[in-house]
Amino acid sequence: MSELVTGEAVALELRPARLPSRALAVLLDLLVAVGAYVAVTIVLVASTASLDEAAQTALSIAAFVLLLVGVPVAVETLSHGRSLGKMACGLRVVRDDGGPIRFRHALVRGGIGVIEILMTFGVVACVASLVSARGRRLGDVFAGTLVVRERVPAARAGFVPPPPPWLAGRFSGLDLSAVPDELWLAVRQYLTRMQQLDPEVGRVMAERLAGDLAARTGTPAPQGVPPAAYLAAVLRERQAREARRAFGSGTAGDLVADAGAAAPGAAAASGSAAVRHAVPSAQAAAHVTGVAPGGGPGTPAEPAGSSAPAGDGAAGPREASAGGRPATGFVPPA
Repeated sequence: MSELVTGEAVALELRPARLPSRALAVLLDLLVAVGAYVAVTIVLVASTASLDEAAQTALSIAAFVLLLVGVPVAVETLSHGRSLGKMACGLRVVRDDGGPIRFRHALVRGGIGVIEILMTFGVVACVASLVSARGRRLGDVFAGTLVVRERVPAARAGFVPPPPPWLAGRFSGLDLSAVPDELWLAVRQYLTRMQQLDPEVGRVMAERLAGDLAARTGTPAPQGVPPAAYLAAVLRERQAREARRAFGSGTAGDLVADAGAAAPGAAAASGSAAVRHAVPSAQAAAHVTGVAPGGGPGTPAEPAGSSAPAGDGAAGPREASAGGRPATGFVPPA
């Protein structure tokens, strides 16, 4: 699996397609293309019987280039990297940075594919795919593309718990410019898997990551805040800033910053009322951060008047109504 880390500390998991699935997709594409080429050739031979041999040869070459090179290039360009065989196998061609391919990428792939697939019967493409760490053939190397799997089991997607409501907006003044992407990724991976770790091991990892994060920001973690909750709150602040940078202030960034239920004094401290924006902005924010606008996948938003539970001891984590996972995964301090 190849991972790209975006600015909001979201690991973009690109699962490269391996040789068997790619070979099957190419075989399906070739069967369709060869069938179309044979049908067009029969029609050309019947309709150009009166022409001389040179004209017939020129038309045959033109039909070959059009159907075996031009049509696949056009299909990959218009479908953003999904030919008929790739759709059947659940594959897609993307750029090295995960973006959709354009005409120049498809043209380079198609042109080199004539040599390494058609003229060498796929031997060169198979050898290059086996040698490459990400299964790329020569056309992918020169075009700067990668064939990835689109059908990934949903169970593998990590759930990052949102921070507790009583930490909403508490770290808005932190300087996060010195925190490297590797540390953000480590924090996100810990928050994703902390429910699966041994409690003692998880506590040690949270303390170490919180110490590294505090050293990078230059501000120690507040007293009484658990390390895991501190990590989640700072990560959410980073995601909110990246959302504001991507979608503009006052839209998706506010939705990310206000995601989850806010403590009663949080809105008054900020000096602005909570504004609920349109659904497209909420969906855009959820796409950027990987967290639903209500605070987390399957987590209903709390009313504005709700407050952190109080009592003799620490209250247990609330259960989500749908998935049965904790709403935040953190317990407020006693």
